[in-house]
Amino acid sequence: MGFKMGIVGLPNVGKSTLFNALTKTAAAQAANFPFCTIEPNVGDVGVPDARLDKLAAIATSKTIIPTRMTFVDIAGLVKGASKGEGLGNQFLANIRECDAIAHVLRCFEDDDITHVEGRVDPVEDAEVIETELMLADLDSIEKRLANLHRKVRGGDKDAGDQVRLLELAKSAIEAGQPARTCKIDDDDAKQWKMLQLLTTKPVLYVCNVEEDSAGTGNSQSVRVAQMAAAQGNSAVVISARIEEEISQLEPEEADMFLGEMGLEEPGLDRLIRAGYELLHLQTYFTVGPKEARAWTIQEGTSAPQAAGVIHGDFERGFIRAETIAYDDFVTLGGEQPAKVAGKMRAEGKTYIVKDGDVLHFLFNT
Repeated sequence: MGFKMGIVGLPNVGKSTLFNALTKTAAAQAANFPFCTIEPNVGDVGVPDARLDKLAAIATSKTIIPTRMTFVDIAGLVKGASKGEGLGNQFLANIRECDAIAHVLRCFEDDDITHVEGRVDPVEDAEVIETELMLADLDSIEKRLANLHRKVRGGDKDAGDQVRLLELAKSAIEAGQPARTCKIDDDDAKQWKMLQLLTTKPVLYVCNVEEDSAGTGNSQSVRVAQMAAAQGNSAVVISARIEEEISQLEPEEADMFLGEMGLEEPGLDRLIRAGYELLHLQTYFTVGPKEARAWTIQEGTSAPQAAGVIHGDFERGFIRAETIAYDDFVTLGGEQPAKVAGKMRAEGKTYIVKDGDVLHFLFNT
């Protein structure tokens, strides 16, 4: 299981440059004019995880297969997008298909790169996009409510539940708050997600700064971090231009370049980790001589559900999971030493998988 994150923002804030770095391609044309990106570019990215390399080295695995994440480079939104300005309706539909939003904000000055609003103010930019998403949701909600009320009068219970949740979202938006601020009971969580409202998507603010501020950020990124904290969201600082340069280098050259820039790791690694935290995702591993592989699951996933990520038959016929904690596997030097030391556990159907678990599933066919 991976997830799909949409990269959004106003035109010319660095979205396509960031996408190029993420996918290590030049697939997204980066140019200094609005609506350079019209059709969304989609990139499937391996998630960097140093733990997987360590496990593979210990098990002498022939193949290393990281878990995957999909990024969608969505064209620049503008004020009025909810009413179709700047091809807005098409772009909003692309956002609806994503699990989360990476909102790229311009936190750098550059007279050679046009700002669609003629100024640099990332907080105001964020408010422009949020407003457009809320207006689009409000329009969608009102249209859907009109149809649902007719079904409710006909005695449709599911329609009644949808009306209740849509009214809740409508009240929040009319009060100037995105739908994700609504408190939803566990019993309603599935129905709530199926509404596919734009402002229920978790948001990660990506502060695109100039090269010299890549490590520490700048005054603009500080403002964004304060805004994110007040909203209960998160923010990361990167320089999309640096990330694109790094993505074109060989690993050793990239490490050297990072050292020269005073950076401990690529900003994209921080972005991906922040995305995982945003969606409450975690990783477990399967390891053997043939391959070492990472798998993505939601926090709180049971052992049978985790097995089902590999194949549905694993979940249906689940017997137990042989489990070794990552630290034990690495410290003791592999599966057999961990087993001898009593660190391999047999876990049943109620076991909740932990981040970093090394698992081997037994199941009936």
